[in-house]
Amino acid sequence: MSAVARGVRLGVDVGSVRVGVARSDPHGVLATPLVTLARDLTAAPDAVPSDLAEISQLVAEHEAVEVVVGLPVNLAGKHGPAAIHVMAYADRLAQIIAPVTVTLTDERMSTVVASRRLAERGVRGKRQRAVVDQAAAVEILQSWLDAQRRRT
Repeated sequence: MSAVARGVRLGVDVGSVRVGVARSDPHGVLATPLVTLARDLTAAPDAVPSDLAEISQLVAEHEAVEVVVGLPVNLAGKHGPAAIHVMAYADRLAQIIAPVTVTLTDERMSTVVASRRLAERGVRGKRQRAVVDQAAAVEILQSWLDAQRRRT
């Protein structure tokens, strides 16, 4: 029996400019890229930023049972300003999509790995910037899925 309950998960890579989103298959085996969203940094404090609203729509559209958000822990394993920012983002997302669970997972090096894999496939420059956030979200979600399967 798998440690991961059946259902689609979304993986989210929160950046300062863009948010990459990936999704898993219902069996929790494979993560695939979904979309890159522009961060909405202009929303009023009491309004839902458009990127969070779009993730909420994706959760409903894909009937996601969980959202896995990459937490940028620094190489020393500490939570710096970026991690604190992502934790606040994840908290806000959790309020919006409740009762769907939001899980934080260590995403050290996910963007570096994603960039390297894209470059190996010949995707560079502007084309890479357009998809690197989705690729990082895939790395985050795939690593989390693999870790869950290893626990069984």
